[in-house]
Amino acid sequence: MRDLTYVFYIGGTPREVWEVLISPEGTKKIYYGSVIHSTFQVGDPLEYVGPGVDGDETVHVYGKVLEHVPNQVLRFTHLVGKSYMKDNEQEYESRISYLLEPAGGCTKLTLIHDQWQEGDPYYENSDAAWWMILSNTKTLVETGKTLDIG
Repeated sequence: MRDLTYVFYIGGTPREVWEVLISPEGTKKIYYGSVIHSTFQVGDPLEYVGPGVDGDETVHVYGKVLEHVPNQVLRFTHLVGKSYMKDNEQEYESRISYLLEPAGGCTKLTLIHDQWQEGDPYYENSDAAWWMILSNTKTLVETGKTLDIG
């Protein structure tokens, strides 16, 4: 499976983009009501929790923090929440990296979703979802509003 790589140029500082990506207030807006939970210490857990099939506390994605450099890098393992898995379904782990760097008067945000396991059934959904999440991130930083994606 090929790596999923997306590059967006966002009219905001790395700090502004970072806050949208990792603050509970930001993630709630770009991840459909889900809030990120983590200490962001390497090795500690990370979860996106919000409304879903198990109610308001549905764990959509979880993993562990691999790297955290404020305003520059967040890298973590990615597993789909248990409520999305069928009985006895294999867990598939991949990796997500947010990379931020200044680019003139804006921020270059590179998202890499890699280390996919062969046969991961969540690959196609991830590819479709990242475009919406990253477009929403760009719009939120630049306008203070999110897109009405539905």
